[in-house]
Amino acid sequence: RNQTALVDESRSTVTYYVTSQSNHTAVVLYDSRNGYVCYKPVEQRVCYLRRMDAWDRQTLQTSLNTSEQRADELLRQNNQTKYYREFLGVLAGEQVDPQSLGEAVQTLCEETSIFWVRRGEGPGKQRLIYLCIDICFPSNICVSICFYYLPE
Repeated sequence: RNQTALVDESRSTVTYYVTSQSNHTAVVLYDSRNGYVCYKPVEQRVCYLRRMDAWDRQTLQTSLNTSEQRADELLRQNNQTKYYREFLGVLAGEQVDPQSLGEAVQTLCEETSIFWVRRGEGPGKQRLIYLCIDICFPSNICVSICFYYLPE
């Protein structure tokens, strides 16, 4: 697994570039100015969007206060990382108008479809397809974020 973080204090954003062990790459953008978290799997022409919550804002503030170099250093040196898993369900028929979003999300999701997602309770017992990405923050917390789709 490989991860880099790009901190842009002028736009109040932190962008994570994550490559999983199975060689899937995703970009995760935290945009505190507009209050969005945006996920973009590189292999797909789609973005997933949700509103930031208090935990996102608190974690993002730690990253914004840490330079990019220092954030990557913390990720490598951390031996006591806390992990948890978050499931995000894609809301059917909830495509987003890119013009209503901030510049950072518009740039990341240029010429792709954007869909709203919401936190879920997990995959449950249904047959489904899901994609997981792991993000590690400088605050020694890693999140495994999984998107799930119920087949038609």
